[in-house]
Amino acid sequence: MDPRHSELFARLERFYDAVPRDAARGEEHGGLVLFVRDGAGWPFYARPRLDATAPPSLADVAAVRERQRELGLPEAFEWVHETTPDLLAVARAAGLGVLEAPLMVLDPAGLPDPATLTDVPVRVLDPDAPGFAADVAARRAVAAVGFAAAGTARGEAGPAERDAAVTELDVAALDEERARIADGRRLSVLAGTPTEGALASGMAMRVDDVAEIAGVATLPSARRRGLGAAVTATLARELLAAGTELVFLSAGSEDIARVYLRVGFRRIGTACIAEPTALI
Repeated sequence: MDPRHSELFARLERFYDAVPRDAARGEEHGGLVLFVRDGAGWPFYARPRLDATAPPSLADVAAVRERQRELGLPEAFEWVHETTPDLLAVARAAGLGVLEAPLMVLDPAGLPDPATLTDVPVRVLDPDAPGFAADVAARRAVAAVGFAAAGTARGEAGPAERDAAVTELDVAALDEERARIADGRRLSVLAGTPTEGALASGMAMRVDDVAEIAGVATLPSARRRGLGAAVTATLARELLAAGTELVFLSAGSEDIARVYLRVGFRRIGTACIAEPTALI
Protein backbone atom coordinates (compact mmCIF):
# COMPACT_ATOMS: atom_id res chain seq x y z
CA MET A 1 0.00 0.00 0.00
CA ASP A 2 1.22 3.49 -0.86
CA PRO A 3 1.92 5.16 2.53
CA ARG A 4 0.43 8.38 1.16
CA HIS A 5 -2.93 6.62 0.85
CA SER A 6 -2.97 4.72 4.15
CA GLU A 7 -5.37 7.11 5.91
CA LEU A 8 -7.54 7.30 2.80
CA PHE A 9 -7.89 3.51 2.67
CA ALA A 10 -8.68 3.48 6.41
CA ARG A 11 -11.50 5.95 5.79
CA LEU A 12 -12.84 3.77 3.00
CA GLU A 13 -12.83 0.71 5.26
CA ARG A 14 -14.81 2.56 7.92
CA PHE A 15 -17.28 3.66 5.26
CA TYR A 16 -17.74 0.16 3.82
CA ASP A 17 -18.34 -1.20 7.31
CA ALA A 18 -20.80 1.54 8.28
CA VAL A 19 -23.05 1.60 5.20
CA PRO A 20 -24.92 -1.68 5.86
CA ARG A 21 -25.23 -1.32 9.62
CA ASP A 22 -28.37 0.81 9.73
CA ALA A 23 -30.25 -1.88 7.81
CA ALA A 24 -28.40 -5.10 8.66
CA ARG A 25 -26.78 -6.97 11.49
CA GLY A 26 -23.18 -8.10 11.33
CA GLU A 27 -22.32 -11.77 11.86
CA GLU A 28 -18.63 -12.41 12.48
CA HIS A 29 -16.97 -15.44 10.92
CA GLY A 30 -13.27 -15.38 11.70
CA GLY A 31 -11.70 -12.53 9.76
CA LEU A 32 -14.94 -11.76 7.90
CA VAL A 33 -18.21 -10.07 8.80
CA LEU A 34 -21.39 -11.02 6.96
CA PHE A 35 -24.05 -8.32 6.82
CA VAL A 36 -27.55 -9.79 7.07
CA ARG A 37 -30.36 -7.38 6.25
CA ASP A 38 -33.21 -7.01 8.72
CA GLY A 39 -36.33 -7.32 6.58
CA ALA A 40 -36.79 -7.02 2.82
CA GLY A 41 -34.40 -5.20 0.53
CA TRP A 42 -31.21 -5.56 -1.51
CA PRO A 43 -28.98 -8.20 0.12
CA PHE A 44 -25.57 -7.25 1.45
CA TYR A 45 -22.18 -8.99 1.31
CA ALA A 46 -19.34 -10.18 3.50
CA ARG A 47 -16.23 -8.05 4.07
CA PRO A 48 -13.03 -8.26 6.12
CA ARG A 49 -13.62 -7.30 9.75
CA LEU A 50 -12.31 -3.89 10.75
CA ASP A 51 -10.81 -5.27 13.97
CA ALA A 52 -9.45 -8.55 12.57
CA THR A 53 -5.90 -9.36 13.63
CA ALA A 54 -5.28 -11.78 10.75
CA PRO A 55 -6.43 -11.87 7.12
CA PRO A 56 -9.51 -13.97 6.30
CA SER A 57 -8.73 -17.65 5.79
CA LEU A 58 -10.10 -20.26 3.43
CA ALA A 59 -12.06 -21.67 6.36
CA ASP A 60 -13.57 -18.23 7.03
CA VAL A 61 -14.71 -17.95 3.43
CA ALA A 62 -16.20 -21.45 3.53
CA ALA A 63 -18.06 -20.68 6.78
CA VAL A 64 -19.54 -17.49 5.33
CA ARG A 65 -20.62 -19.22 2.12
CA GLU A 66 -22.34 -21.95 4.11
CA ARG A 67 -24.17 -19.32 6.15
CA GLN A 68 -25.14 -17.38 3.01
CA ARG A 69 -26.61 -20.52 1.48
CA GLU A 70 -28.46 -21.25 4.71
CA LEU A 71 -30.01 -17.76 4.65
CA GLY A 72 -30.69 -17.80 0.91
CA LEU A 73 -28.26 -14.92 0.30
CA PRO A 74 -25.91 -14.38 -2.64
CA GLU A 75 -22.43 -15.75 -1.98
CA ALA A 76 -20.88 -12.31 -2.34
CA PHE A 77 -17.67 -10.87 -0.90
CA GLU A 78 -16.20 -7.38 -1.26
CA TRP A 79 -12.89 -5.86 -0.20
CA VAL A 80 -10.15 -3.43 -1.19
CA HIS A 81 -7.09 -5.27 -2.48
CA GLU A 82 -4.59 -2.77 -1.08
CA THR A 83 -6.07 -3.17 2.41
CA THR A 84 -6.53 -6.97 2.39
CA PRO A 85 -4.17 -8.26 -0.33
CA ASP A 86 -4.13 -11.90 0.86
CA LEU A 87 -7.86 -12.34 0.29
CA LEU A 88 -7.55 -12.40 -3.50
CA ALA A 89 -5.67 -15.71 -3.54
CA VAL A 90 -7.92 -17.13 -0.79
CA ALA A 91 -11.09 -16.26 -2.73
CA ARG A 92 -9.76 -17.85 -5.90
CA ALA A 93 -8.68 -20.95 -3.99
CA ALA A 94 -12.27 -21.18 -2.73
CA GLY A 95 -13.48 -21.35 -6.33
CA LEU A 96 -14.81 -17.80 -6.46
CA GLY A 97 -14.49 -15.55 -9.47
CA VAL A 98 -13.13 -12.12 -8.63
CA LEU A 99 -13.89 -8.89 -10.46
CA GLU A 100 -10.97 -6.48 -9.97
CA ALA A 101 -12.58 -3.06 -10.38
CA PRO A 102 -10.62 0.20 -10.60
CA LEU A 103 -11.09 2.07 -7.31
CA MET A 104 -11.19 5.80 -8.01
CA VAL A 105 -11.25 8.96 -5.89
CA LEU A 106 -12.46 12.38 -6.99
CA ASP A 107 -10.07 15.27 -7.45
CA PRO A 108 -12.50 18.20 -7.04
CA ALA A 109 -10.27 20.43 -9.14
CA GLY A 110 -10.94 18.19 -12.13
CA LEU A 111 -14.74 18.12 -11.79
CA PRO A 112 -16.46 19.68 -14.84
CA ASP A 113 -19.84 21.37 -15.09
CA PRO A 114 -22.33 18.58 -16.00
CA ALA A 115 -23.92 20.86 -18.58
CA THR A 116 -20.72 20.71 -20.64
CA LEU A 117 -20.92 16.92 -20.89
CA THR A 118 -24.37 16.40 -22.45
CA ASP A 119 -27.37 18.34 -23.71
CA VAL A 120 -29.73 16.03 -21.80
CA PRO A 121 -31.08 17.50 -18.52
CA VAL A 122 -29.96 15.82 -15.29
CA ARG A 123 -32.01 16.30 -12.13
CA VAL A 124 -31.72 15.32 -8.49
CA LEU A 125 -34.64 13.31 -7.10
CA ASP A 126 -36.75 15.17 -4.54
CA PRO A 127 -38.30 12.94 -1.83
CA ASP A 128 -41.14 15.47 -1.37
CA ALA A 129 -42.08 15.65 -5.06
CA PRO A 130 -45.39 14.06 -6.13
CA GLY A 131 -43.59 11.96 -8.72
CA PHE A 132 -40.92 10.62 -6.37
CA ALA A 133 -42.16 7.02 -6.43
CA ALA A 134 -42.22 6.98 -10.23
CA ASP A 135 -38.74 8.53 -10.33
CA VAL A 136 -37.31 5.88 -8.03
CA ALA A 137 -38.94 3.13 -10.07
CA ALA A 138 -37.50 4.65 -13.26
CA ARG A 139 -34.03 4.91 -11.73
CA ARG A 140 -34.10 1.22 -10.82
CA ALA A 141 -35.47 0.20 -14.22
CA VAL A 142 -32.75 2.13 -16.07
CA ALA A 143 -30.14 0.46 -13.87
CA ALA A 144 -31.61 -3.00 -14.50
CA VAL A 145 -31.54 -2.56 -18.28
CA GLY A 146 -28.17 -0.81 -18.30
CA PHE A 147 -26.36 -3.37 -16.18
CA ALA A 148 -27.89 -6.24 -18.14
CA ALA A 149 -25.80 -5.00 -21.08
CA ALA A 150 -22.62 -4.02 -19.30
CA GLY A 151 -19.99 -1.80 -20.85
CA THR A 152 -20.02 1.43 -22.80
CA ALA A 153 -21.01 0.22 -26.28
CA ARG A 154 -24.31 1.30 -27.79
CA GLY A 155 -27.01 -1.34 -28.04
CA GLU A 156 -30.64 -1.94 -28.92
CA ALA A 157 -32.24 -1.89 -25.48
CA GLY A 158 -33.91 1.42 -24.79
CA PRO A 159 -37.08 3.05 -23.44
CA ALA A 160 -39.32 0.08 -24.28
CA GLU A 161 -37.11 -2.29 -22.31
CA ARG A 162 -36.89 0.25 -19.48
CA ASP A 163 -40.68 0.52 -19.27
CA ALA A 164 -41.01 -3.26 -19.25
CA ALA A 165 -38.55 -3.40 -16.33
CA VAL A 166 -40.44 -0.93 -14.15
CA THR A 167 -41.79 -2.52 -10.99
CA GLU A 168 -43.86 -0.96 -8.26
CA LEU A 169 -41.92 -0.40 -5.05
CA ASP A 170 -43.42 -1.63 -1.82
CA VAL A 171 -44.21 1.01 0.79
CA ALA A 172 -41.33 0.02 3.09
CA ALA A 173 -38.72 0.28 0.32
CA LEU A 174 -40.05 3.65 -0.80
CA ASP A 175 -40.14 4.98 2.77
CA GLU A 176 -36.55 3.85 3.27
CA GLU A 177 -35.46 5.58 0.07
CA ARG A 178 -37.26 8.78 1.01
CA ALA A 179 -35.83 8.82 4.55
CA ARG A 180 -32.25 8.25 3.40
CA ILE A 181 -32.42 11.02 0.83
CA ALA A 182 -34.03 13.39 3.32
CA ASP A 183 -31.30 12.93 5.92
CA GLY A 184 -28.42 13.05 3.45
CA ARG A 185 -27.42 9.39 3.45
CA ARG A 186 -28.47 8.89 -0.17
CA LEU A 187 -28.63 10.92 -3.35
CA SER A 188 -30.28 9.88 -6.61
CA VAL A 189 -30.34 11.48 -10.04
CA LEU A 190 -32.00 10.88 -13.40
CA ALA A 191 -31.04 12.10 -16.87
CA GLY A 192 -33.68 12.18 -19.56
CA THR A 193 -35.87 14.12 -21.94
CA PRO A 194 -39.64 14.70 -22.06
CA THR A 195 -39.97 12.58 -25.19
CA GLU A 196 -37.59 9.73 -24.32
CA GLY A 197 -38.08 9.60 -20.56
CA ALA A 198 -35.32 8.49 -18.20
CA LEU A 199 -32.15 7.50 -20.07
CA ALA A 200 -29.49 7.32 -17.36
CA SER A 201 -29.45 7.15 -13.59
CA GLY A 202 -27.15 6.97 -10.62
CA MET A 203 -27.01 7.24 -6.87
CA ALA A 204 -24.63 7.90 -4.00
CA MET A 205 -24.41 6.61 -0.44
CA ARG A 206 -22.99 8.91 2.21
CA VAL A 207 -21.67 8.36 5.73
CA ASP A 208 -20.48 11.54 7.45
CA ASP A 209 -17.92 13.15 5.09
CA VAL A 210 -17.36 10.13 2.82
CA ALA A 211 -19.58 9.11 -0.09
CA GLU A 212 -19.58 6.41 -2.75
CA ILE A 213 -21.14 6.96 -6.17
CA ALA A 214 -22.71 3.74 -7.42
CA GLY A 215 -25.27 2.33 -9.81
CA VAL A 216 -24.46 4.74 -12.66
CA ALA A 217 -26.17 3.23 -15.71
CA THR A 218 -27.28 4.32 -19.17
CA LEU A 219 -29.77 2.62 -21.46
CA PRO A 220 -27.70 0.96 -24.23
CA SER A 221 -29.55 2.88 -26.97
CA ALA A 222 -28.64 6.19 -25.30
CA ARG A 223 -24.91 5.56 -24.82
CA ARG A 224 -22.13 7.72 -26.26
CA ARG A 225 -24.09 10.90 -25.42
CA GLY A 226 -22.13 11.83 -22.29
CA LEU A 227 -24.92 10.73 -19.95
CA GLY A 228 -22.87 8.56 -17.60
CA ALA A 229 -20.29 11.30 -17.17
CA ALA A 230 -23.00 13.94 -16.61
CA VAL A 231 -24.82 11.81 -14.03
CA THR A 232 -21.55 11.18 -12.17
CA ALA A 233 -20.55 14.84 -12.28
CA THR A 234 -23.97 15.91 -10.97
CA LEU A 235 -23.77 13.49 -8.06
CA ALA A 236 -20.21 14.61 -7.26
CA ARG A 237 -21.13 18.32 -7.32
CA GLU A 238 -24.12 17.76 -5.06
CA LEU A 239 -22.01 15.75 -2.61
CA LEU A 240 -19.29 18.39 -2.45
CA ALA A 241 -21.90 21.12 -1.95
CA ALA A 242 -23.26 19.12 1.01
CA GLY A 243 -19.83 19.11 2.67
CA THR A 244 -18.56 15.69 1.57
CA GLU A 245 -14.76 15.57 1.69
CA LEU A 246 -14.05 12.21 0.06
CA VAL A 247 -16.02 11.01 -2.97
CA PHE A 248 -15.12 7.67 -4.55
CA LEU A 249 -16.43 4.94 -6.82
CA SER A 250 -15.54 1.56 -8.30
CA ALA A 251 -15.58 1.24 -12.08
CA GLY A 252 -16.84 -1.98 -13.59
CA SER A 253 -14.05 -2.13 -16.15
CA GLU A 254 -11.12 -0.19 -17.57
CA ASP A 255 -13.37 1.15 -20.35
CA ILE A 256 -15.85 2.46 -17.79
CA ALA A 257 -13.01 3.90 -15.73
CA ARG A 258 -12.11 6.11 -18.69
CA VAL A 259 -15.56 7.73 -18.43
CA TYR A 260 -14.85 8.63 -14.83
CA LEU A 261 -11.43 10.03 -15.69
CA ARG A 262 -13.27 12.70 -17.69
CA VAL A 263 -15.12 13.71 -14.54
CA GLY A 264 -12.04 14.18 -12.35
CA PHE A 265 -11.68 10.75 -10.76
CA ARG A 266 -8.23 9.18 -10.38
CA ARG A 267 -7.41 5.54 -9.70
CA ILE A 268 -5.90 4.74 -6.30
CA GLY A 269 -6.40 0.99 -6.03
CA THR A 270 -8.58 -2.01 -6.77
CA ALA A 271 -11.97 -2.96 -5.36
CA CYS A 272 -12.54 -6.73 -5.44
CA ILE A 273 -15.98 -8.32 -5.80
CA ALA A 274 -16.11 -12.11 -5.51
CA GLU A 275 -18.95 -14.48 -6.36
CA PRO A 276 -19.19 -18.10 -7.49
CA THR A 277 -17.41 -18.35 -10.83
CA ALA A 278 -20.55 -19.07 -12.87
CA LEU A 279 -21.95 -15.66 -11.83
CA ILE A 280 -18.94 -13.55 -12.85
